[in-house]
Amino acid sequence: MAARFEGPILAFVKQQMLQDQAHDIHHILRVVKTAKQLCQAEGAQIEVVLPAAYLHDCVSLAKNHPDRSQSSQLAAEKALSFLRTIDYPQRYLPSIHHAIVAHSYSANIIPTTLEAQIVQDADRLDALGAIGIARCLQVSCELGVDLYHPDDPFCLQRAPDDRRFAIDHFYLKLF
Repeated sequence: MAARFEGPILAFVKQQMLQDQAHDIHHILRVVKTAKQLCQAEGAQIEVVLPAAYLHDCVSLAKNHPDRSQSSQLAAEKALSFLRTIDYPQRYLPSIHHAIVAHSYSANIIPTTLEAQIVQDADRLDALGAIGIARCLQVSCELGVDLYHPDDPFCLQRAPDDRRFAIDHFYLKLF
C-alpha cells in the first residue's frame, strides 16, 4: 500500500530538499534505501518507515540556527500536513510523526517503536564513511567553522564543539 504513495511523497520531498547540500535529495534517497532494507530485515511496517524516511528532513534548520533542536518536530508537523493532502491512511500518522521526531540527534528523543529506530538508524548510517565525512565538511564550510582546534584537535583536554570545529562533529556523534 505504501508503494502507491511513494511517487507523490518523492515529488513533495524533492521540492523541500533545497536547504543545504548535506541534507539534499541524495541524502534522502540513501536513507530511504537503507530504511527499506532494515524494514524488510526486521519485519517493520513499511507504511510507517517509508514516508518517515522520505520526509524526516523536510524541514532542516541550519546547525547554527537557534531553533535547530526543533527541526524534527517541525518536519514531523509538515510531513503529516502533507500526508493528509494525499489521503495517507490516518492510522499510520502518529507512528510516522514519532519516527520523524525521534530520528534527530539534536532533539534527543528516544525512539519507542521499531519503525522509529529504523528511520533513526538509517539516517545515522548516512553520517558514516566517506559520505558522512563529506556531509560534515559541507555543513562546516557553509557555517564557516574551522577544521579543528589547533591546540587540541582530538578533544583530549576540552569538550567537543562542532559549532566551532568541523572535526569535533565526529567526537560528538560517533565517539
